[in-house]
Amino acid sequence: MPDSTQVTPSAAPTAASTDPAALGVMQGVPPPPERTVRASDATSWRFPNTRWSFSHQRELGPSAAVRRGPGAAAALPCALRDDLDAVPFVTQDGRPMTWGESVDETFADGLVVLHRGVVVYETYRGALSPERPHLAMSVTKSFCGLLAAMLAHEGALDPAAPVTDYVPELAGTAFGDATVRHVMDMTTGVRYREDYVDPDAEVRFYGVAAGWSRPPPGYAGPATIFDFLRTLKKEGEHGQAFAYKTCNTEVLGWIVQRVAGQAFADLLSERIWRRLGAEEDGYVMVDGTGFALCGAGLNVTTRDLARFGEMMRCGGAFNGQQIVPRAVVDDIAAGARTQDFAKAGYVTLPGWSYRNQWWVSHNRFGAYTARGIHGQVCYVAPGAEMVVARFASHPTAANGNGPLDRISLPAYEALAAHLSAG
Repeated sequence: MPDSTQVTPSAAPTAASTDPAALGVMQGVPPPPERTVRASDATSWRFPNTRWSFSHQRELGPSAAVRRGPGAAAALPCALRDDLDAVPFVTQDGRPMTWGESVDETFADGLVVLHRGVVVYETYRGALSPERPHLAMSVTKSFCGLLAAMLAHEGALDPAAPVTDYVPELAGTAFGDATVRHVMDMTTGVRYREDYVDPDAEVRFYGVAAGWSRPPPGYAGPATIFDFLRTLKKEGEHGQAFAYKTCNTEVLGWIVQRVAGQAFADLLSERIWRRLGAEEDGYVMVDGTGFALCGAGLNVTTRDLARFGEMMRCGGAFNGQQIVPRAVVDDIAAGARTQDFAKAGYVTLPGWSYRNQWWVSHNRFGAYTARGIHGQVCYVAPGAEMVVARFASHPTAANGNGPLDRISLPAYEALAAHLSAG
């Protein structure tokens, strides 16, 4: 994962004050040095440069294409509403706010809301435009989990089997006695700190191995994702509690690619993207050996993420075909053990659970969501016939227990209630 992109509260950045075009970020041929963004010196991970870089990952590092294929794009009808920006709600910390204000406060780069399959709200900010893919961060995890669940439904993958049945290279590591289900639902007992501001956390060295972070001086550790996973040690017992750790998804991605005999980008293209009727190719960032960052590397357009969410809302059916088995979608929507999830201590997510790399709210709208740091989301609310696809570049990384959840979750529920009421 990246180096820290946090900012101090006293800086009080706003979406308007950090607009990359207004700041001249990467403007000019070439841009002046102080406005140049690079991966090599980690300026691409520093806010407010991220407001540009999250929409330009392909220019900054190696990637593999997720092809949409030769077919026509699936129709996405549009009937924009002028009443949504004024929808009121109260944040989790007690502040009155409107939907339109929340779009600004979450540093949204692109946002599409579907109601009954129709675009009712759409906006683009910063460096993003309708045809440009944006970094989805950990929304990628939910795509990986979905592919794993589909393979399990087909009988090609057994969730109850040991991880080492599929990846014997992980024997003797933290995952040596874990099951596939443990990694699918992130209930492994593995020492891995998902702390984006701690320079010694394991997530930092995952980023180094993936090629996203600069190695510290004298670094002689793993230089690929697969090598990094083999260094992780056990801490605690498997199956006891949910703990959000990107390493689980990378293990799952290893399993999925080995079982399918395909690279992640090709599998995603064949199983989802070509069938979805996406408007644009997506792409996924890869490590130094060309293997995908299954936990964080996907880039797609906002409209295509909305199409994906609508497919899930409709029980896996979209573009005139059943893309994902209904049973797979139903299993995700039903969630997992809330008591396991509660042990993670997310005060902004009471009563939630985690299933197949999806976050499940168990709220009145049956909402479940794919989520990524800095504000990426695909929020599916079947009970309100609503989907929200949002890309963002918020200066704070974490969603849970932070400003993003405290604003976004009540905003989604208020919007769902408003749309449901007609």
